[in-house]
Amino acid sequence: MWKKKIFLVIIAISTISLLLHHGGHLTTMDAFHLGCPALHSHPYSGLKPKHSNMVFLKTHKTASSTMQNLLFRFAERNNLTVALPIQACGHQFCYPRSFTTHSVHQHTLPPNIVTNHMRFNKAELKRLMPNDTIYVTILREPGSMFESLFSYYNQYCQSFKRVPNGSLEAFLDEPWRYYKPEENYSMYARNTLTYDLGGDKDRPAKDVSYAKAFVAQVERVFSLVMISEYFDESLVLLRHLLSWDLDDILYVKLNMRTPSSKQGLTDDLRKKIRAWNSLDAQLYDHFNASLWRQISAVGPACVAREVRLLREAQEKLMKRCFGEGMPLVRSAAEIKNKELRPWQPSGKVDIVGYDLPVNITQSFSSQDQELCLRLIMPEVQYTKMLLRSQL
Repeated sequence: MWKKKIFLVIIAISTISLLLHHGGHLTTMDAFHLGCPALHSHPYSGLKPKHSNMVFLKTHKTASSTMQNLLFRFAERNNLTVALPIQACGHQFCYPRSFTTHSVHQHTLPPNIVTNHMRFNKAELKRLMPNDTIYVTILREPGSMFESLFSYYNQYCQSFKRVPNGSLEAFLDEPWRYYKPEENYSMYARNTLTYDLGGDKDRPAKDVSYAKAFVAQVERVFSLVMISEYFDESLVLLRHLLSWDLDDILYVKLNMRTPSSKQGLTDDLRKKIRAWNSLDAQLYDHFNASLWRQISAVGPACVAREVRLLREAQEKLMKRCFGEGMPLVRSAAEIKNKELRPWQPSGKVDIVGYDLPVNITQSFSSQDQELCLRLIMPEVQYTKMLLRSQL
């Protein structure tokens, strides 16, 4: 009899503890089936505090600008300090040079979050960041990423600029005819992910031991490697890793090209891109598989449910900021508010952004207007604004 009483007491305590841990919301019991913590939008979603010390290695053409905006907003809501570049470095940490603490603005020290473009340097970051810092980055499928790089940096990277008629096919047919490893911005023309992560972009593909060692090194440092093609699933894993709320991972896609600025890829072109960017391809293949192992560990049904809740919450936020319709993408020339005009890399590529509807903003509270403004603010303007506020 006494064993039965002890068992009932344990069950009661466990139930109360579970409800307390999940904010006492009985209506969300289905959300933590398969060990999946419930998503809440209020600040008391659990007993475990949100983790706030983080380095997000912002890689190129991987949806990293969208992720950076999310982190900027998280930092502002939680009164955190974001490390920002010195004026001489623009909005990047003196990229493409390897990161050093000298490139960090003195008025953004000591930081909680680092997220502007850099070439990764763990030793220097370790000097800068707290011991409990979590490292996260994002990768993209090599074919679509290289097509985007070729289009976006066509007027900056000499390896691309010297190709007749700006032909991606011509470059991939004879890459060594156009590619010069020591030129400025050559990192955009080969193994860009590897370079951003601090690796040797020009290590021969036959050097299998280097590729394996580099992948292992990245895996040791980064607690989560997100995958651009599975952005929402990656955000769910990030939420679990950092004990964040649903509101912390809401976003709008930023820094997008118009369809006319994109080129379709044949299977043959994709193979050539992978062969030319073999190190990036190995990174992507490894961490794409790793992402799905992590999803399997959390529970595929759980992750799918959280993705659905995330998208429903984003739809509500879009209606709040843009009315009943979804936000319409606009060219930079069409955007009236200059703080919302995205940077244009060249006249050959059109990067689109958003504007807030006038009829909606007139009825906004100042708090709502600031939220919606930041949600769609491009990287360069947001970086400048953050620096002003942190000064």
